[in-house]
Amino acid sequence: MSTLTHYAKGLSVTAYEHTPMKEHTTFRIGGNADVLFDVHDAASLAELVHRLREDDVPCQLIGAGSNLLIADEGLRGAVIRLDTHKAAIEQLDDTTLRCEAGVMLAKLSRTAQQLGLTGLEFACGIPGSVGGAVYMNAGAYGGEMVQIVKNAEVLLPDGQQVTMSAADLALSYRQSVLMESGGIVLSATVTLQTGNQEQIHDKMAELLTARREKQPLEYPSAGSFFKRPIGCFAGKLIDDCGLRGYRVGDAQVSEKHAGFVVNRGEATCEQVKQLEQDVRTRVYETFGVMMAPEVRLLGTDWL
Repeated sequence: MSTLTHYAKGLSVTAYEHTPMKEHTTFRIGGNADVLFDVHDAASLAELVHRLREDDVPCQLIGAGSNLLIADEGLRGAVIRLDTHKAAIEQLDDTTLRCEAGVMLAKLSRTAQQLGLTGLEFACGIPGSVGGAVYMNAGAYGGEMVQIVKNAEVLLPDGQQVTMSAADLALSYRQSVLMESGGIVLSATVTLQTGNQEQIHDKMAELLTARREKQPLEYPSAGSFFKRPIGCFAGKLIDDCGLRGYRVGDAQVSEKHAGFVVNRGEATCEQVKQLEQDVRTRVYETFGVMMAPEVRLLGTDWL
């Protein structure tokens, strides 16, 4: 697949062959990708995706790699990663910001705070990019992207670039229409509210402290592993089943927060999948609640 690198020619793109995906996700799990493209601007992203699709080359977009589990066998074809360092934020008016898909949520929330804008405090500790956050309607501590997204510029599978309103995106709990259609977020516009800089700062500090105290940040993970079932909390259900600390190899239900699955060293995708099945089966047998993973799996299927 070395010929894949030629797709980067003439674009603001850097290509890496046979790249271990464990080095590019927060879970630190996954085999090699045939080629990883680092894309530095939205125009190059659109052109690269167009070229790959025109030649029927499979491609996956991973953003910041924070909500992903990659197969041990790796990924065939092309993996595209957005440059999170050069991605720009533009203030359109007093309360509206437009940001490229590669902007990290932590950077966006800090920018909003510095501008005296409230509404993004919930995102200050989420280790993901704006594109991924819109794609899955990311959220934390009672806040979600659906509360602030005005619209998004999206690259459709047929190559069209369209602006989709919040209603068009159909954002719901960890879900959007893009997860079905295969659209790629190029940028998003968010609408915030005027607030007090100091109060916004204090709220962000409070949430970051809570995250450090309650979440297993000392180990690689993909964040909250299971979606929240209606009327209950995934972590409590798992804990009440006696599965806090349960391990399959180096994959473990966190001892600190049972809603997280962590990599204790050299966990494999297959170990995580087996753990997910064991947890899901036990919770269903005990409480009659069917759990579903929030983490996106690439290169294989759930058991």
